[in-house]
Amino acid sequence: MSAVLVLRGAADTNAIRRALPDVAVHELPDLDSPPPADTVVLVLRSGVRLGERELDALPRLRHVVRAGSGIDHIDVSALRHRGITLHRNAEAGAGAVGEWVLAAALALARRIPLGHHALLLGQHEKQACMGASLGTLAAGIWGAGPVGLAADWALAPFMDRTAFAAWPSNPPGLRELSPTALMEQSQVHVIALPLRPTTGQLIGEDFLVRVAPRRPLLICAGRLETLDVAACLRALADGRLSGLALDPVEREHLPLLAGSTTPLNLLASPHIGAQRSDVRGALDRWAVDLLKEITADNRILIEGGRR
Repeated sequence: MSAVLVLRGAADTNAIRRALPDVAVHELPDLDSPPPADTVVLVLRSGVRLGERELDALPRLRHVVRAGSGIDHIDVSALRHRGITLHRNAEAGAGAVGEWVLAAALALARRIPLGHHALLLGQHEKQACMGASLGTLAAGIWGAGPVGLAADWALAPFMDRTAFAAWPSNPPGLRELSPTALMEQSQVHVIALPLRPTTGQLIGEDFLVRVAPRRPLLICAGRLETLDVAACLRALADGRLSGLALDPVEREHLPLLAGSTTPLNLLASPHIGAQRSDVRGALDRWAVDLLKEITADNRILIEGGRR
């Protein structure tokens, strides 16, 4: 018998069971425990590693369903080598992440996190919370995938101007600047890059030195590993950054953020950019529809949420 394995939090397991009454549907918190050997379809979330070791424990696996965007935690080449099809929906949550970027930009510009942190430490720092209007600031967006485009859509009506870092794979028609010009001209930087060998810790000391004259706000809405977080926190503490917002914080990142006794204009959230009820509902419906088709026809291939 073939089975569907849903990792907790990746999709609505009860809805899948109702939609597939004749299919065995299992739920596990993660892949640390031995999965059912008859698993043919795996539904997983962000932050769950799927590599050779995990695949060895799933000998019958033929489909991986990622109800979201990022796949840097998935060994795509290993899937391809084993003939396993990857299905993902990269667009469903992008608008919600763009909304988070706007909220983060507004909060940092008004220095709300700084005031909040100071009060929690027993300090009243009103004078240190003199903010700026978003309408006077220029934003540079690094990455023109679904999240970068959504960030631009959310920010553009409220900012002086926005521009993307020029890159050959960018969609046509975007306002682009060279990376050097973007670093020189932007007071807000939105990092919406996928994690690849070329982007790991790309936002590090060299970047921070080059943007320091403008003391910009830095917002990470992609993968935290695209930043040298320790270097960014040092730049925030010594004034080279005016604000720092980090959304894609997983449990393993917590030690990076612990221990500051100085009020900082720092906003951190536990990877909630796409955590919006309507997005969750849309992804759950997509997963159910997809699993219906997979179990009926193994020839299906869906990429990016498009059929």
